[in-house]
Parts: sequence; structure tokens; C-alpha cells
Amino acid sequence: MTLVRPDTVPLKKARPRRNLKRSPFDTMLGRAVLQLLAVAIFFALWEIGVRVGYISAFLMGSPSGIFSMFWKLTLSGELLSDSWYTLFEAILGFIIGTIFGSLLGLALWYSVFVAKLVEPFIVAINSVPKIALAPIVVLWFGTGLISKVALAVSLTALVALIAAYQAAKDADTDLQSLMISMGADKHQVFWQAVVPSTLPSIIATFRINIGFGLVGAVVGEFISSQRGLGHMIFTASSLYDLNSVWVGLFTLMIMGFVLYYVIDIIERTSLPWKQASTSHQVQV
Repeated sequence: MTLVRPDTVPLKKARPRRNLKRSPFDTMLGRAVLQLLAVAIFFALWEIGVRVGYISAFLMGSPSGIFSMFWKLTLSGELLSDSWYTLFEAILGFIIGTIFGSLLGLALWYSVFVAKLVEPFIVAINSVPKIALAPIVVLWFGTGLISKVALAVSLTALVALIAAYQAAKDADTDLQSLMISMGADKHQVFWQAVVPSTLPSIIATFRINIGFGLVGAVVGEFISSQRGLGHMIFTASSLYDLNSVWVGLFTLMIMGFVLYYVIDIIERTSLPWKQASTSHQVQV
């Protein structure tokens, strides 16, 4: 057997690293340009389809008609007024429902017995489509602002409750046991171990609940209201005014888009460590 000195073994040449050039669209500005381009192409094809007769303007509306109606409703102030009314209902319902549901879900951590006792009722209530409660909510709270907020609360509270309770159950048990062994009481474990670990799940629920808040407000306006985007969409659809319907729908989309990014800013501010851990993804 021949021994080979380590210093005589030829070393393999290191493979040159490929110079991976970033695409000009692999930036926030680049992605925004692509998104706007996709929207422009969509509306251009829609308008062309209407003009050549492949798409019915009566059944589908047209981008030019939508823009004309949007401009008309904006100048009259009707669109702005209805948008603010719906936005106020949605945000109020979102705040009340999310705070109430999250606090109740976290409170269930204190007692396993109570949590197991009420869990079947939570599951049963959650299985009922909340939209089916809309007529009852209107009968209880009337046709004003309160009924729309109550419906938004009914949609957001259970989602927040279930998310907070599940996050509290999944909190790090080893950390809790360590704190108890070091003399911490139940309140200290709750505030210093359970609550911090549930914050990412609770804030992530904000993204879902902001959409549910808008749904609750709009559905309440469908059933009984004299104001709001839901009322405008319902009235326009009754008159077969598809352009006005699309104006209301696109306004709701923009509203939800803006609110989603407001929640994203809140998450970045309150949980900077989470943002830092998810911003570096492996590029394949």
C-alpha cells in the first residue's frame, strides 16, 4: 500500500461561480410595471372584444363605459361618499371583531376545561355561513350603521378567536415549563411566553379579517341600506347598469388592496424580526 502525501494530491479547480444577473423586473418597481402592464392588456382586450362584437356590452359592460361612469360618479361626489361609508363600516367591524375575538381566544388558554367545553359551540357557529345571519342582524339592529358593523364583527370575530386560540395552544411548552420551574406564575407565563408567540398568527389574521370586514359591510348594504358601495352595486344591478356595478366592484378591490398593504406595514413595524427572517429566500 502506497501512502500519498497530502501536499502532493492535486487539488481540483474550483468551479467558477456563475454570475447570476438579476432581471430588471426582479425589483419592486419592475414587478409593479409588469402588474400594471397585465391590467392594461386585460382592459385593452376587453375593450377590443366589445368593439368587434365578441363581448356583449349589455351583459359585461365595457372599459370605456366603466371609466366614463367612474368619472361621472366621482364628479358628483356619490362614489366618494359611498366609499367612505363602506370603508368606515368595514374598519369599525374589523377592529371590534378582531380585538374581541383575539382577546377571547387568548383567554381560553387560561382554562383547558373551559376551552374544551366551548370548543364544540365555536365549531358549530363557525360552520354556519355568516351571510345567512344577515337578515337576523338587520332585524335586531335595524337598517342603520350598527347592523352593518355587527355583521362585519360576526365575520371577523370567530376567525380571530380560532386563530388566537390555536396559536396559544401551540405556544412553546418547553419555554413555559422552564419559566414555571424558575418560579413564574401563570400570568407571567401568559404575558411573557404565550402572548409574544401568538402575535405573528394574530397579525397574520388581520390580512384575512380585513377582507371579511368589507364583505360584512357590503352584504349588510345589499340587504338594507341607502348608502354605501353595496347599495350602489345592488341598485345598479337591478337596473342592468353593468358599468356602475363594475365601478363599485373595482372600488372595493382597490380599497381591499390598500387596506391589505396597510396591514403589511403594521406587520413590518411590529414584527421586524419576522420580516427579516422571511425576506431572504433561497434562489434556485
